[in-house]
Amino acid sequence: MGAKRNDILQGTLVLLILKTLASQKRMHGYAITNHIQTVSAQLLRVEEGSLYPALHRMEQDGWVRAEWGITERNRDARFYSLTAAGRKQLEKESESWSRLTEGVGRVMSFA
Repeated sequence: MGAKRNDILQGTLVLLILKTLASQKRMHGYAITNHIQTVSAQLLRVEEGSLYPALHRMEQDGWVRAEWGITERNRDARFYSLTAAGRKQLEKESESWSRLTEGVGRVMSFA
């Protein structure tokens, strides 16, 4: 078998980003990926090629707000923060995730 993969289940990236932003005031993209990787004990990794398109879609949907700012390393970056609509979407995504994990758990524990 090949190398161990840590792909994020399709559809969970939005949930992870929303939850991450709900725990902070505002974050730039690298900080978001770093937070997810750190909190997951290195089990999850979000690639830039997935993160930025997701953030762009979420901004278009009104779930996040983006503004330019300066990072702790004195670099220009876009900082993202959660909107009220994003908080509502986080609730929906969390409920959906709970239903999914309950269903998978039931199937996995069936003898």
